[in-house]
Formats: sequence, C-alpha cells, structure tokens
Amino acid sequence: MSLYLLLLRSLRRPTAAPQSLTSLTLQNPISSHPHHLTTSRSFAYSTAEEAAAERRRRKRRLRIEPPLHALRRDSGPPPPRDPNAPRLPDSTSALVGPRLNLHNRVQSLIRAGDLDAASAVARHSVFSNTRPTVFTCNAIIAAMYRGKRYNDAIALFHFFFNQSNIVPNIVSYNNLINTHCDEGRVDVGLEIYRHIIATAPFSPSPVTYRHLTKGLIDAGRIGDAVDLLREMLNKGHGADSLVFNNLIKGFLDLENLDKANELFDELKERCLVYDGVVNATFMDWFFNKGQEKEAMDSYRSLLDRQFRMIPATCNVLLEVLLKHDKKKEAWALFEQMLDNHTPPNFQAVNSETFNIMVNECFKLGKFAEAFDTFKKVGTNVKSKPFSMDVAGYNNIIARYCENGMLSEADALFTELSSKSLTPDVTTHRTLIDAYLNVERIDDALMIFNRMVDVGLRVVATFGNRVFTELIKNGKAAECAKILKKMGEKDPKPDASCYDIVIRGLSTEGELDSSLDLLAEMLRYGIGVPPALKQFVYETFEKAGRGGQVERTLTETRTAGITARNLYGRTWSPIISSLSNGWTISATILTSSWVCITPFPIRIRNPSNDRRCSNCLIHR
Repeated sequence: MSLYLLLLRSLRRPTAAPQSLTSLTLQNPISSHPHHLTTSRSFAYSTAEEAAAERRRRKRRLRIEPPLHALRRDSGPPPPRDPNAPRLPDSTSALVGPRLNLHNRVQSLIRAGDLDAASAVARHSVFSNTRPTVFTCNAIIAAMYRGKRYNDAIALFHFFFNQSNIVPNIVSYNNLINTHCDEGRVDVGLEIYRHIIATAPFSPSPVTYRHLTKGLIDAGRIGDAVDLLREMLNKGHGADSLVFNNLIKGFLDLENLDKANELFDELKERCLVYDGVVNATFMDWFFNKGQEKEAMDSYRSLLDRQFRMIPATCNVLLEVLLKHDKKKEAWALFEQMLDNHTPPNFQAVNSETFNIMVNECFKLGKFAEAFDTFKKVGTNVKSKPFSMDVAGYNNIIARYCENGMLSEADALFTELSSKSLTPDVTTHRTLIDAYLNVERIDDALMIFNRMVDVGLRVVATFGNRVFTELIKNGKAAECAKILKKMGEKDPKPDASCYDIVIRGLSTEGELDSSLDLLAEMLRYGIGVPPALKQFVYETFEKAGRGGQVERTLTETRTAGITARNLYGRTWSPIISSLSNGWTISATILTSSWVCITPFPIRIRNPSNDRRCSNCLIHR
C-alpha cells in the first residue's frame, strides 16, 4: 500500500525543467527507481556478529593466500644473481615434497639403527632427481658421530659437501669439528673454524666454540681455550654459559679454584640469567672433594636466583644430587619442576626427567613407586600433566624387562599402542629380547611379526639373532613368511638373513620354501653368497632335486637378458621382462649394457664407458 501511494505522489508532481529533474534525481534516486525498495541486498548480514566473522575470514584468507601483487613487490624481472656471491645453504622451506619424504626415510633408518642403509639411501639420492637437503646430510653425519664411526662421518661430509656440491651450513661444520676434536685432531678443528670465518656466508655459532674449547681442554691446551673464549667475546658473540662451563670444569680439574671462580664471576657479570649447569659443575667438584657444605651452598645460591630453568639444566642438577645421595633435595627439585610445567607457556620437564627418577626407583627396588613416578603430575593449580613420548615408555618398559616383570611391560606396550604415539624399533626390540630370554617364543614371534607389518626396519644383526632363535624352536616356516614381507620393502634385507632362513628351512625339509627364497634373492638383486649356493646345491642333490636349483638360477637370470643391447630402444619390453622384481635405472650407460640396481639412480655422465659402482648385474 505504501508503494502505491508513493507512485501516485510521483505522478501528481508538476513537470519541471530538465535541470530540476536532474537535480531531483540526484537528490532522491530511489524515487526514480521504485523497484529498489523491493530487492534484497546480496551482501547484507542478519547480525553484526556474522559481518565481523566474515571480515575475519577474509583477513585470514589474505594472510594465508596473499594476492600475487603482494608477493611480487617489483613488477620487473628479478636482478641477475652475482656469480661471485657465495652460495647459501638450504633453508627449511626446501624440506618439502619428495625431499621431505627422503629425509623422513633416512631418519627412520637412523632410528632403527641401520646406519649403513641410511647412508646408502642418502648417497644414492645425490644422483637422482630428488637430491638430499643439507638437513638430511647433517642427520646421517651426526648419526655416524653418535655411533663413534668417526671416519665414516668425515667421509660423508667430504662426499656430500665437497664432491656433490651441496652447500653446508653451520651445523655441518660443527659436526665435522666435533668429530675431529673427539679423535684428538683439535688443530684440524681449528683450521675448519678459520675456514668458516674466511669463506662461509655465516659466522660460527656458540656450539662451534663449545666443541673447540672442549677439544682444546681435553688436549691439555687450556690457555688456547681461554684465548678462543676471548676471541668469541671480541667478535660480538654473547657470553655462552656452556663455553664458560667447559673452561670452569677445566680449571677445577687442574685444582685452580680461584681461576674457576674468576670465570664464574665474569659470567654472572655478563649474563643476568645464566645456565645452572655451571653450578652443577661446582657442586660435583665440591662433592668429590668431600666439601658437602660448599656444594649445597652453590645449589642454594642457584635456587635463590629463582631462574626458570629448562629441563636440560634441571636434569643435570638431578643427576648430581642423586649421584651424591642427596635424594631428598632431588625429589624436591623434581616436584618443583612438575609444578612449573605449564605448557604451552613453559615446559619444565621432559621424558629424560622422568627417566632419571624412574631409574632411581628401580635402582632402589621400589617398582610400585617407579610406576607412580612415571604417572606423576604437579600439585600446582596451573600445572599440567606431561604428555609422555615414546622414549619415556621405552625406558620404563626396558626397566620392567630387566627385572622380569613382563606383564607390566606388556600393559605399558598396549597403552602406548592405544595412544596417538607409535612404538618404535627400540620398543619392539626390547620386548622381543625379553620374550626370547624367558623362552616365550610365540610372544616373541607375534611382536616380531608386528614390527615388520608396521614397516619398521629390521637391522641385519638383530634380525639374524631373532631368526636363529626362532628356527631353533621350530619356527622356520614362520620366519620365511616374515622374511618375504621384509623383502617387499626397501631397503631389502641383508643376504645373511636369507642365509639363516634358507638353511633353517632346508634343515626342516622345507625345500620348496627355501628355493622360493633363493629365487627371491636373485629377483631383488641380493647377491647369493657362494657358501649358501653350495649348501643349497648339496641339499637338493641329496634329495634328488639338483636340477631345480640350476633351473631356478637360470630362469631368474633371464630377467636381465632382455636388457642387453637396447641402446636407443623403447623401455616397454624391458619393463615386461623385469616384471618379476627387477628395478632398472633410467639411464643406459653404454650401447651394450645397462645398470640394474635395487635403487633407481641416474648417472650424471652416461657417455663414460665404465662400470657403475652400484651395479649388481652387467650385461
């Protein structure tokens, strides 16, 4: 009705001049378009809260996916890179996609303890389209160092960063310096330090000075270590507590308490907050000297400062207190750490903290108290329970197994499996060893089967020991099934694993299964040891089936015959002829033969007429 009246009023108005009509239209545009009163606005919101939510959503989208003009400040092409500028190492943004998958694969092999396989995967990837990042290289080098395989660590550094043209970062150099210092070649470490200063596009880190000062002190050159500390401070680096701690410990070992106190006073002057590890060093020295009062005075002076100490610092203090029978103070510190644990604001404990206290309970034979400690939480209102990781579960499961309490270990393993965490290689190996020690063969076989099913790596030394024990107890057929599942994954099982299982099957009269495993070795490119081949020949000859071995070996070798003289031909006949398990590299090396490997690799110089060092079959 109101719309009808408005239309009548507009019709009754006298006709005006064009100029007045124009002005009228500008003043009241709705009157000239009355249908606007009935249409709805498509961008309106029923409430102010919905409008605010939509604005926030748009802002979030712009932050996550900014427009292209925001990412490209300059519309022109980027300036050409200076060829003389130093190359920079990879950033964390490079660790994505296939390179991240490669990194995770190498890390899983490292965690499984198979350093040789991890090294092989990392080295082979250098010749592939998915080259490793500097983080992958650092991971395997650091693993070799932790395994005290110093020569391998140095060789891998030379291979990755000198031969393969990957740019190292400061962590790479620190691993190399640490390796040389532990080998007693501190002068080589100092040369690397000078090389970093002269050529690297980054400066040495505090970790660099920690390794070098410790190496110099271990070599009896504490004066050079002090000079290096002064050089660090003169270059503008902050006073690092652990570097000072190395020097303080060196002077205390030389019975020079005055010099140690002088360095400690300098550290307190330079840092308002320092690492409590320094106090732990003084405490340990005083306790060893029988000066208990001075040791506890140093500990109380640290607590009086009311630092928010990280778990690594408090763990050292706990170890010193427990070592010198100060259990009351250690438990008080542990409870204080639990009260201060308020993630995500501050994390005051870690799994190592619980491991220290749980191990102390087991050491005293207090098994029930150990479990209560494992589950303990702080009493403070703001404190939160610690989310235990796999390492913490592994520790208490190992302690239960050592004391023959397998039912408690089983319960914790079940609890761990039910959580978002996944039992790792250490968890399975601990339980398998415990079951084998008490001759619970079926339980050991079940855990071993689960270990393979979830894709965990079985190292040759561990696998051989488990296969031997299982075969002794009449489980050869089950071992063959497990070994076949292991062969479906890369890297392939070691030839020694096949050797043990094939011999066990032959001893139990399972000749067909042993022949299948022998053919599988050839299909996967795993070399058959001469001793195993001779054993299989003799066993089948005694059974009157000697021709089957030769026939199996001949038929399997034909997988590589089609790969001969295929220079310039298509790959489809090769793929069809190798459907029984061979993996062929994507590069023909010469006009007369190709390289067949268990890891597909790409040779950089295919025209070079020489054998590939990784080749298993040459035709």
